[in-house]
Amino acid sequence: MSTVSNEALVSLYRTMRLARAVDERLWILNRQGKLPFTVSCQGHEAIGAALAHVLRPGHDWVAPYYRDLALVLGLGASVEDVFLHALAKATDPVSGGRQMPAHWSFPTLRVLTTSSVTGTQTLHAVGAALVAKLKRSDEVAVTTLGEGATSEGEFHEACNFAAVRRLPVVFVVESNGWAISVPKREQLAVASVAVRAAAYGFPGEDCDGTDVAAAAASFGRAVERARAGEGPTLISAECTRLTAHTSDDQDTVYRPAEEVAEARKRDPITIARHALVARGAWDDAREEALAAELRAEVDAALGRAMAAPDPAPDTLARDVYAEGRYEGAGGVCRDTSASFVREAA
Repeated sequence: MSTVSNEALVSLYRTMRLARAVDERLWILNRQGKLPFTVSCQGHEAIGAALAHVLRPGHDWVAPYYRDLALVLGLGASVEDVFLHALAKATDPVSGGRQMPAHWSFPTLRVLTTSSVTGTQTLHAVGAALVAKLKRSDEVAVTTLGEGATSEGEFHEACNFAAVRRLPVVFVVESNGWAISVPKREQLAVASVAVRAAAYGFPGEDCDGTDVAAAAASFGRAVERARAGEGPTLISAECTRLTAHTSDDQDTVYRPAEEVAEARKRDPITIARHALVARGAWDDAREEALAAELRAEVDAALGRAMAAPDPAPDTLARDVYAEGRYEGAGGVCRDTSASFVREAA
């Protein structure tokens, strides 16, 4: 962790701890029946914090996936934004209450909207990278995905197109050992997805996704390479999934207890804290102060989000159907925002 200063590592650690605190509160809300669904970032916090650290928020493009809570917080999304989104409030900045939780979209931060169809975000990132190259801008596009999504055709199309056009895009595979309930060995016939980059004609690299400083160094090299016009990079960031796939998943039926126990030994937050202590940059007093600070921040943000209004029923069709008057052979449709009213021709 020598390539990251103590000050930077403290900042990265705070982002990781904040993401964990928010994630834990989302699980509590789910178990209380106040939130129907959540996707956990636990075990992936170092990857998200490290990516945010090497990007230029609002300048570079990000096409994330659902375990990227630490990434969007690190880029500048607020805790209140996250809760508004999870609770599907009218003021949800992601979609106004129309997207599933953890399906991120922050236009001002250039975070592109996420689909539940895994792997499609890679094509969106490649599209953003193509525009950046056509504009001769130094913008970089980054996309993240799990190793299971690398089995999808969109991933291969994105890598091939990015390679042929030498686009400024970085593919980060957050490899936690599981594709929902399927172990990595049943998704990949290779030890790491990074080796596939050679077939496309661009560099591939492995990094320890539980070591935030090591991850930041790896991501930083790839981003600077893209910014310099040297084309794409594929990084396999090995990490661990500390929870079930989602709040609707019961991982005890397919995941051995001993594997979970081993995964917890690689908790990226514990690893970062030990590194700070070893540097003499952290102690119990600072840890307790941070915990209290984050608890207060989460409590206040959740209180505001819970008090926010729900979407009005008459906005149900907004952003689903185009607004206006449309004529066709079968008659005229007029969008009233509440519903489509069919008029006689």
